[in-house]
Amino acid sequence: MTLNQRLEEIRHGFSSTFWIANVLELFERLAFYGTKGVITFFIAKKVGLENEAATLASLFSGVIYSLPIFAGVLVDRYGFRRTLLACFAMFAIGYFLIGLAGMEWGQEFVAFFGKRNYIIGVLLLTAIGGSLIKPCIVGTVAKTSKESTRALGFSIYYSLVNLGGAIGPMIAYSIRQDMGIEYVLMMSSFTSFALFIGTLLFFKEPVAAEGDAAEKLTFGKVFSNMLTVFGNLKFIGFLIIFSGFWIMFWQIFYLIPFYSVDVLKFEQFEYLETVDAWFIIIFSPIMATLLAKWKPFTAMTVGFLIASLSWIIIGSVPTVLAVVIAVALFALGEATQAPRFYEYVSNLAPKEQVGTYMGFAFLPVAIGSFAAGPIADWLRNNYMSTNPSAMWYIVAAIGLVCTILMIAYDRAFVKKRF
Repeated sequence: MTLNQRLEEIRHGFSSTFWIANVLELFERLAFYGTKGVITFFIAKKVGLENEAATLASLFSGVIYSLPIFAGVLVDRYGFRRTLLACFAMFAIGYFLIGLAGMEWGQEFVAFFGKRNYIIGVLLLTAIGGSLIKPCIVGTVAKTSKESTRALGFSIYYSLVNLGGAIGPMIAYSIRQDMGIEYVLMMSSFTSFALFIGTLLFFKEPVAAEGDAAEKLTFGKVFSNMLTVFGNLKFIGFLIIFSGFWIMFWQIFYLIPFYSVDVLKFEQFEYLETVDAWFIIIFSPIMATLLAKWKPFTAMTVGFLIASLSWIIIGSVPTVLAVVIAVALFALGEATQAPRFYEYVSNLAPKEQVGTYMGFAFLPVAIGSFAAGPIADWLRNNYMSTNPSAMWYIVAAIGLVCTILMIAYDRAFVKKRF
């Protein structure tokens, strides 16, 4: 396909609602990743919950990645537009209430509930609202793309997600330096409110393409699916093993900010957090092309191994450059395994229930977040001031153990090699 043909495909292959949804997604990701980049540091240094900051922050990310399947029920029942409005309204209120914990004039209000209880409550509120965004935007992309351009539509969507992940923390750093870390949350709140207005004015309910009818979800159906999937202990066992990858990933946001400031004396920790996203943007199309003929399990194993070994670099060389190189190497591992993970999981699922099982394939991200927070707090409280290198060797060890367990799982339970 020539460049002119591709441009024509982009120009005529999508409705206006597709582009509006993607613009909304870009700015929502800027706000989300800006908050994600500073939330652990904010809870520790500004709110004062130093010893359990990552554990509390892990609730935010864990819940966001746990609930999208339930959010799909709300989309089916109330439509994309109303669900998006609810999402941005809850984001606006939630980000504001989180930021309030760092404002002098908000201390009396926060103290009424107790800092810890308050932070848990507002993090959960914000995360519940945030869980609504994925089924809304992904569903809109699917419904507003022609069959011939749907793959391109999702490529545009994922590119904007990664772009938001790359730019969001950088914007957060500028706001933190110029105004204070609490204003990062306030800016995310303002952005979410603007997105609420934008949705209200410009977003139109997408209409499904002819012949594109899908089964309507209900909470009863979701719980039935959960019982089906969770009853397959072999499948759940694999997801738990694979969550080790995401335990490592979340240390970029839970552990690196403190290591950067306290050990490396590098205040711009947000820039280190963006390295993964930038290199994912670079590596993903390259690795998808180079490894197209690899078997899914081979790509997953190599990617897992590369990601695990990357942390040894940080432990061995305590410099900013070493962190950049290590996170870039982790991104290479992520780009190697991520596209093939869903292919592998689809082969693990019973053939007549692939759709049901794939709906739960995101669980390792959530499990990894829930586990990574307490691990990060334990590492920081026990090693940061005495032996910081040990933290990164332990993170690498977690990845290597999970890589070995994944190989053992494949040999023991997966009879068909693929």
